[in-house]
Amino acid sequence: MANKASKVSETVIRRLPIYHRYLTEIIDKDIERISSSELSKLTGFTASQIRQDLNNFGGFGQQGYGYNAVDLRNQIDKILGMDHTYNTIVIGAGSLGSAVAKYNDFRASGFKIQALFDTNTDLIGKSIDDIPILSYDDMKEYIIEHKIDVGIVTVPKQSAIDVINVLIETSIKGIWNFAPIDIHVPEDSDVIIENIRLNDSLLKLSYYLKESHLKNEY
Repeated sequence: MANKASKVSETVIRRLPIYHRYLTEIIDKDIERISSSELSKLTGFTASQIRQDLNNFGGFGQQGYGYNAVDLRNQIDKILGMDHTYNTIVIGAGSLGSAVAKYNDFRASGFKIQALFDTNTDLIGKSIDDIPILSYDDMKEYIIEHKIDVGIVTVPKQSAIDVINVLIETSIKGIWNFAPIDIHVPEDSDVIIENIRLNDSLLKLSYYLKESHLKNEY
């Protein structure tokens, strides 16, 4: 979760990428417009909820017409900041860090990965999809020199706090933390942090699998 308050609820913000994804799908099918009822069927959210969410940012629809799919997606692009480019680094060049660096949609979302950093001398000097792996010791200087905006942390739990403390001391604006520990930045910091807990999602899946199994037993 980000550490700064927002006028719009986090629940609404988390729904925006879902709207964006489905709008992209219908645009790829050459569908020019969509109503809130039709978007409701795709997303699973009520039409009323969709309209309320979008009204937080101005609405964008026309009564009796619905939404122009391209225009609405472009507006959501701007709301989500996808019309900006964020210079990004990955800290940790192991399996997860490598997978993150190879993820093609980052660039489309405005996040340009410039380099990976690691302490493993066997990895330093190599590259992943033409993205160089550099020494962790050079990270602070690199952040300043290349005006890095975002750090993606994919190191083990025992290293995460030290890494994030170093990032907070730099000009970094945002941190995407994949380490299995929730990190909170100081109240006086302007750094935004998002903690991603992959295991939480896996355990949620486990719960629903269990419930489905119990249901089928009766």
